[in-house]
Amino acid sequence: MSEELDSIDRKILNQLQQDGRISNTRLAELVSLSPTAVLARTQRLYREGFVEHVEARLNARKLGLATLIFVEVRLDRTTPNVLDAFSAAVLVLSEILECHMVAGGFDFLLKIRVRDMDHFHQFANSRLWTLPGVRETRTYTVMREVKSSTQLAV
Repeated sequence: MSEELDSIDRKILNQLQQDGRISNTRLAELVSLSPTAVLARTQRLYREGFVEHVEARLNARKLGLATLIFVEVRLDRTTPNVLDAFSAAVLVLSEILECHMVAGGFDFLLKIRVRDMDHFHQFANSRLWTLPGVRETRTYTVMREVKSSTQLAV
């Protein structure tokens, strides 16, 4: 799909990544097009799925969720029903920000946000370790976030 993007589309996408609330007029100035042309391009980029949605990035520390943890999960079996049950169960847990099925020495990698280690311990005991099919976990607590971005190179 990226071959359908010209340089102006790429500029628009880069600007939207930096500020999803940018006005159409300001966006038009930055990419050197008329507001009407930019609006048409932006609508097409949304319609064609290049922009999935716009959201605000919240400050986790200010919200009392300062602890970031990654957890490797190995399941007892990797049959479709176990994979589906595990995947469905993680969708409803707000502490789990991301869940990725991976290839390698374990099955899933989870990104988790909690208040502190006591909160994580409670979450792990009552919810994480009781997820369907969980055989083993390895936990990595983040000491410092060096880079955290959702922006893609376009």
